[in-house]
Amino acid sequence: MFPTAVRILTGVDMWESLGITAAEGQIYEALARRRQAEIGTVVSDANLPRGQVVRLLARLVDHGLATRLPGRPLRYAAVPPDLVASSLIAERERDLSRLRAHAQRLAAEQTRADTGGHHPAELVEVIEGATNVRNTVVRLQREAREQIRGFDRPPYLDDPVGGNPEENRQIDDRGLTYRVLYHQAALAIPGRMADVWKGIQRGERARVSSHVPMKMVLCDDRLALIPVTTEGYSADAAYLVHPSSMLDAFSELFEALWDRAVPLNRATADDPGDTLPSGDAELVGLLASGATDETIARTLGWSVRTVHRHVHRLMADVGAETRFQAGMEAVRRSWV
Repeated sequence: MFPTAVRILTGVDMWESLGITAAEGQIYEALARRRQAEIGTVVSDANLPRGQVVRLLARLVDHGLATRLPGRPLRYAAVPPDLVASSLIAERERDLSRLRAHAQRLAAEQTRADTGGHHPAELVEVIEGATNVRNTVVRLQREAREQIRGFDRPPYLDDPVGGNPEENRQIDDRGLTYRVLYHQAALAIPGRMADVWKGIQRGERARVSSHVPMKMVLCDDRLALIPVTTEGYSADAAYLVHPSSMLDAFSELFEALWDRAVPLNRATADDPGDTLPSGDAELVGLLASGATDETIARTLGWSVRTVHRHVHRLMADVGAETRFQAGMEAVRRSWV
């Protein structure tokens, strides 16, 4: 989130926030400090032209902030400020309640429109521009009520290393469920696997597959964001899909690929002593994903020879004769 400048309200600004203009607030405060006064005194205190002060005092009377006293010379009295503030605040609260009720009715109409009655041309919205695509990804995460499901694969608009700050906020603040299916190539980017493990530790459910056809973000069963091309979110546009048979198909596609993918989340082993050796979490996850030695070396910052040494040591630890057997044993021991 970008920092926002804080505006410090003066007394006159506060009256403006309740529907009283700056000039009216200035005259009211000048009158309130004297309780009651002649027009000439208010003119002197406010340092404004007499004709303007006369008009402003008349408005204060109309607003119920002042009263005109009988007799001559013409005098005005200020209604006590605490009564004025209470009355104006109550009126503003009524206005805000009416606005809230109106917004709720509008939202209900929007929800009804989302569930049916769309013209076919309105079921797919085109989001143009890289900034708008990024903003839509954030918006879907904030609007999700139950879960976000996602396909993650290269290429990327931005450097993917560094995680998803919005995901962290939504998991920490709302306990939103995230299920993310990563393409093997995504985990081969140096530093990316460490980000994924951090997300898993926060609560993300992650799996990996060599068959992730595109990027996608699914917001519950209500919206899907997919790239214009299968090469990733282009700088030009992405498609925002509303409830429809197309959205149902994307949801089914995610679940089908998710079921066939390799989990990266490690379950707790039944035997407390049967745990993953320290420092091997990333290695086992990459092995289970089918990554090559070269890919593992790039991801972990090792040499290929170091990868060979660690893989053979892990195979010896679990009594496996092949990499495949080591992977199966890791699954049996709930390491992946």
